[in-house]
Amino acid sequence: MDKITSSYESILVISMKLGEDAITSMIEKFKSLIEKHATLESVDEWGKRRLAYLVNKESEGYYVLFNFVSDAEFPAELDRIYRITDGVLRSLIIKKES
Repeated sequence: MDKITSSYESILVISMKLGEDAITSMIEKFKSLIEKHATLESVDEWGKRRLAYLVNKESEGYYVLFNFVSDAEFPAELDRIYRITDGVLRSLIIKKES
């Protein structure tokens, strides 16, 4: 029996303190992680934006939006990896209504 898949949207805010090269490699890291476990539909880099409030004494972050389709287990694992990755200021994973 096929696994039930759903569409998800994930917003990632990366610390600007990392520098451009590290931000680019972090985006690539998460892109390949998602591609390995899900179907990556799009990656939308919103770039540097001001944060609504200070996070770890930082006022700006680099925003990236991932759209992907996966089974129900993967988003929890992705969230766990976001939380343990240095340089990730904030992350959010939302299941889209089908």
